[in-house]
Amino acid sequence: MKFGIDRLLSEPDLRKPLEGKRVALVAHPASVTRDLEHSLDALVAAGVNVTSAFGPQHGLKGDKQDNMVETADETDPVYGIPVFSLYGEVRRPTGQMMSSADVFVFDLQDLGCRIYTFVTTLLYLLEEAAKTGKSVWVLDRPNPAGRPVEGTTLMPGQESFVGAGPMPMRHGLTMGEMGHWFIQHFGLDVDYRVIAMEGWEPDGPGHGWPESRVWINPSPNAANVNMARAYAGTVMIEGATLSEGRGTTRPLEVLFGAPDIDAKAVHAEMRRIAPSWLKGCALRECWFEPTFHKHAGQLCNGLMIHAEGPFYDHTHFRPWRLQALAFKAIRALYPDYEIWRDFPYEYELDRLAIDVINGGPALREWVDNPAASPVDLDRMAANDETEWRDQIAPHLLY
Repeated sequence: MKFGIDRLLSEPDLRKPLEGKRVALVAHPASVTRDLEHSLDALVAAGVNVTSAFGPQHGLKGDKQDNMVETADETDPVYGIPVFSLYGEVRRPTGQMMSSADVFVFDLQDLGCRIYTFVTTLLYLLEEAAKTGKSVWVLDRPNPAGRPVEGTTLMPGQESFVGAGPMPMRHGLTMGEMGHWFIQHFGLDVDYRVIAMEGWEPDGPGHGWPESRVWINPSPNAANVNMARAYAGTVMIEGATLSEGRGTTRPLEVLFGAPDIDAKAVHAEMRRIAPSWLKGCALRECWFEPTFHKHAGQLCNGLMIHAEGPFYDHTHFRPWRLQALAFKAIRALYPDYEIWRDFPYEYELDRLAIDVINGGPALREWVDNPAASPVDLDRMAANDETEWRDQIAPHLLY
């Protein structure tokens, strides 16, 4: 199969509209061809007139570990072109940045999750291109989490850099498809084109990620497909005092880790509260000692998610509900535990991080309310999920 970048390189007719144009590339370390050549090098080698490049959160080279660790603008040492940071002094491209090219080629591997900031970077680019009369091309890549959608819809007024618009946590779209939805939803008048993939089967053997392609980290803590599948749930731990595994070799693949939580007891409580929400994966008790970040240097007890191999069931795995259930079980066993972490999260200073992550307080309130049952959260999310599937149906390209 071919990603958008592979088709652009192998089909000269697709590149013809770029002739005589100044081209900017939005890319990160996973922006590679089938032969693992970085898109910047490949486009320049193909004769495309690349006049600038842009790096999203974590940078063009992916060299920043944590959230709110910014990247500076720089000059590419090989090509001498400006490399603008969209996670530094600004997160929305400025007029000066937009003046550096005529066509903006967006080639970011996504995780299929609202909170993963690359989706917001695409929206900001489309909005600025609409204002300045520039073109945006998305070189499409797979959604490694596949087509399932999950979570409550972001509430009005809860928009942020991790919440571009009213969509659920797990959105089920590729970036090319998401661009179409943004344009329709926000009424953008922009010259937009998707170089679609060839042969991508969202419901095929890899359940979203093609088995013939090597996984490259799109960000430092996205180490494999297991993480990509679990991320729509495990990212919520960023808003908790519990460890998400940063400072270990398998971050964001655990439901939690803490030195003062009995993981085996939490697992049992999860099975008691909502056994059907544990389907589609295996949970394994584990111990780890983060070398940095939360609980650094302390031995943590946690639950590792295995949404992989024979344990993975694409139809039944629901990471957002699974993570919510872990919080609920911890709250039931440790009623006074300070689960929610109050700190500046993705430049939002006045709201709890867990609410920013979820696009509203509904999940946190459900966890903290002893009378709230799984049926309550299920009903709330199911309505939103049905509405989202109806909204995106006209934009599906595969």
